[in-house]
Amino acid sequence: MSLFEMSDRAKKYQADLLEFMDEHIYPAEAVYDEQMRASGDPHFHPPILEELKAEARRRGLWNLFHPHPEWGPGLTNLEYAPLAEIMGRSHIASEACNCNAPDTGNMEVLTLFGSEEHKEKYLKPLLDGTMASAFAMTEPRVASSDATNIELRMERDGDAYVLNGRKWFASNAMHKNCKVLIVMGKTDPTAAPHRQQSMMVVPVDAPGVTVVRNLPVFGYADREGHAEIVFENVRVPAKDVLKGEGEGFAISQARLGPGRIHHCMRAIGAAERALELMCRRAQSRVTFGSPVAERSNIQDWIAEARIDIEMIRLLTLKAAYLMDTVGNKEARTEIAAIKVAAPEIALKIVDRAIQVHGGAGVTDDFPLAMMYAHLRTLRLADGPDEVHKRAIARQELRQYRDAATAAVN
Repeated sequence: MSLFEMSDRAKKYQADLLEFMDEHIYPAEAVYDEQMRASGDPHFHPPILEELKAEARRRGLWNLFHPHPEWGPGLTNLEYAPLAEIMGRSHIASEACNCNAPDTGNMEVLTLFGSEEHKEKYLKPLLDGTMASAFAMTEPRVASSDATNIELRMERDGDAYVLNGRKWFASNAMHKNCKVLIVMGKTDPTAAPHRQQSMMVVPVDAPGVTVVRNLPVFGYADREGHAEIVFENVRVPAKDVLKGEGEGFAISQARLGPGRIHHCMRAIGAAERALELMCRRAQSRVTFGSPVAERSNIQDWIAEARIDIEMIRLLTLKAAYLMDTVGNKEARTEIAAIKVAAPEIALKIVDRAIQVHGGAGVTDDFPLAMMYAHLRTLRLADGPDEVHKRAIARQELRQYRDAATAAVN
């Protein structure tokens, strides 16, 4: 068996998922779009999604991301990678299989750090797909790529904490089924920089929580939303602190590792679909007497896309393998690398697919414009490119600094 060869159970899930995509997901995309248009509500929850969720559960394609056998099939990161890639080919597939962000990350946090009450009240409905959640970390007043900048105050008052501050880009907070937020804030400004933050479970309808507005992304009002939320004297029982006071930064790192690799897997799927659309369009359109596909520059784009996809897929599989075998911390350089490379390469492929489609490429008649908007946003989500490059460079330089220090000594 080669290093990255899929296990038999992963192959079975892959075959079943591909069948589900062909028979249900792709045909449902137009139905989804029509139901959204007819509703007139950008955050409407289309009935077709519930039909797809029921079908996915019936087929056993549910909670595929969850590493714990109690809650899902217990796949490894390496086994889940090709499945996330397949779901990334469509904007509705991940939610249909209950594998959509940010719910996946929040479910893992509640699994690892939630109390029994949290698991009963929030984790189980999330695992059942009857509830949605949001993650409130980013703030408008500070550079949130450095989590130690977080300003939202969480001040102890008896057996509760009082929250005051403002968050934004709380993805999923506009979802019709969103009932709970995981909020990161500052409990002790005098502690060491990485011990100042805590995370708490906060019901979205708690007194003092106000969803101010949705933030459009490149003009798209995404159905799940990216909300700006104000917290004004929100009282949160001390029992709703996750893991303990001062553990917020550590939880964020535990949450973001798997989340980042899932994003990259889906980005590869989007790139594959963009390449497929580019090839079909290039063969079906004729300019100056010949199919566009015969133009040498277009052939270069297609060849480069295939090369680039294979490279980022291999790097992603390596990161998944390391996460499974040596842990997320030891795989941090590879995780950071794919978080930079996958969206960047997928964006380039989607951009060229748009060019081959001409004017049609920037319309919603094809999924390319929406893909581009989401992939461009991904270069900021879960840490911007520059933060990940900084981490990679520091790790690379450390070995030379350590060697120089050892030589001196």
